[in-house]
Amino acid sequence: MSKVLIMDHPLIQHKVGVIRRIETGSKDFRTIISEIAMLMTYEATRDLKLVDVEIETPICKTTVKELSGKKLAVVPILRAGLGMVDGMLEMIPAAKVGHIGLYRDPETLEPVEYYCKLPADSDEREVFVVDPMLATGGSASAAITLLKQHGCKRIRMMCIIAAPQGIRRMEADHPDVDLYIAALDDKLNEHGYIVPGLGDAGDRIFGTK
Repeated sequence: MSKVLIMDHPLIQHKVGVIRRIETGSKDFRTIISEIAMLMTYEATRDLKLVDVEIETPICKTTVKELSGKKLAVVPILRAGLGMVDGMLEMIPAAKVGHIGLYRDPETLEPVEYYCKLPADSDEREVFVVDPMLATGGSASAAITLLKQHGCKRIRMMCIIAAPQGIRRMEADHPDVDLYIAALDDKLNEHGYIVPGLGDAGDRIFGTK
């Protein structure tokens, strides 16, 4: 069963409170989304594997730790997921970035794929799928299915606000994928939006309606 980690760090919780506010404009919203992603990355990478490497300091030789394997890949679900990428790259600049484009059919609420471009070696990397909102879980589940079809085996999902329905969907469809969440909200409304949520994350990041 997937691990679901709700992050209770005070800085994360404070910043989530700011982006929920209707008066927070696009510029501040973008900045804070990126900051939250950076803080979440710190927490979500706590159990990455390390190896011992011998190096030389200005004084002597010594053994230090570094990440093992092919490092990480960050795969945002377009377009709102883009808002989390820069903050994550601040923490893990060696990560490669892929993109998955999905839109939600307004009638069925099911995801429709329109774009997928992944690093050539993504199947050898620890892959973080990122999207600010986990609502029905349809888009996240479809994105992870796509990654698995491309050979990715080590996948994690990071989102800022989640609804219980989205978590249940992910646990059912992808029990091998751990979830990292900044805030768990109450429910979805009849339009599939998270309540209390923060509205449409993509519109608020990019200033569109």
